[in-house]
Amino acid sequence: MAEQLRLMAVHAHPDDESSKGAAMMAKYVAEGVDVLVVTCTGGERGSVLNPKLDRPEVWADIADIRRREMDAARAVLGVDQAWLGFVDSGLPEGDPLPPLPEGCFALQDVEQAAGPLVRLMRQFRPHVVTTYDEEGGYPHPDHIMCHKVTVAAFDAAADASRYPELGAPWQPLKLYYDIGFSRGKIMALHEGMLAAGLESPYQDWIKRWEDRVDKGPRITTRVECAEYFPVRDDALRAHATQVDPDGFWFHVPMEMQQRAWPTEDFELVRSLVDSPLPESDLFAGVRETVDAR
Repeated sequence: MAEQLRLMAVHAHPDDESSKGAAMMAKYVAEGVDVLVVTCTGGERGSVLNPKLDRPEVWADIADIRRREMDAARAVLGVDQAWLGFVDSGLPEGDPLPPLPEGCFALQDVEQAAGPLVRLMRQFRPHVVTTYDEEGGYPHPDHIMCHKVTVAAFDAAADASRYPELGAPWQPLKLYYDIGFSRGKIMALHEGMLAAGLESPYQDWIKRWEDRVDKGPRITTRVECAEYFPVRDDALRAHATQVDPDGFWFHVPMEMQQRAWPTEDFELVRSLVDSPLPESDLFAGVRETVDAR
C-alpha cells in the first residue's frame, strides 16, 4: 500500500486554523490526506467579537468555550488536532505597549518551546508543514512566536542529536507560510463587489495597502479549493465567540469569492524535494518521493 500523505498546520490560537488555509485542509482531507492541526495556545486572552455572545457568563468561561469551539471546528474540517499547551499572550494595545503577561507563549524560550512541537512532528511524521511568515501574518506576538517555534522544530525534528528524548528523528519535506491576503486578492474581491453593484467591505483595506508591503509576489503555490470555501466558513462560524456571523468575513457572496479568487495561497520556504515553481499542490514533489519509497 502507498504511504498516506500527512500535513501538519501549526497555528497560534483556536480559530486561526479556520481563517487561514481551512479550505486547503478540507480539500486534502477529502482526498485522503491525514491532516493534523497544532494549536499553540488555548486562546484564553482572545476577544469576544460576536456581539450576541459578549456576556459576563461567556467571559467567565472563555477558556473552556474556546476548547469546545475548537472541537466543533475540527469536526467540520475533518482534521485531527493537538494542543501544545501554552498560554495566550493577548494582543497588547496602547502607546507605549504594555508588557506581555508573565508566563505567556510569546515570552517562552524558543528552544524550549519548540520541544513539544518536535515531539509531535516525530510522532505524526508530516511530509508538509504550514505556518505563518516571520511577521506572523500580522504582528500578534503569538503568531510571531508560532513562526519561530515552527521553523525551529522543522529544523530540529530530523536531527538525532537534538531533543533525543522526544522520539525517533523525522524529516518533513516541505515548509510553507500562509499568504492569506495579497493586494491581488483584495482587489479581485473588491472589484467583483463593485461590478455586481454591491458595497465593498475592502475600501479601507485598499487604503491601508499604501503603507504595507504586498506579499503577493511571495506566493509560490496556489491551491485550487473554492469547492471547500463553504466548509471553511462553517468551521469559522464554529468559533462563535471569535466571529460575528453577520460581520465582515461573510459580506462577499460565496459564488463571487469562488469565482474571483478560487485558491488559497502559500509561500514555499523549505523543500527537500524537486518541485518546480509555481506550484498548485503542497505535495508537489512529495507524492513522487513517497511513492518511490
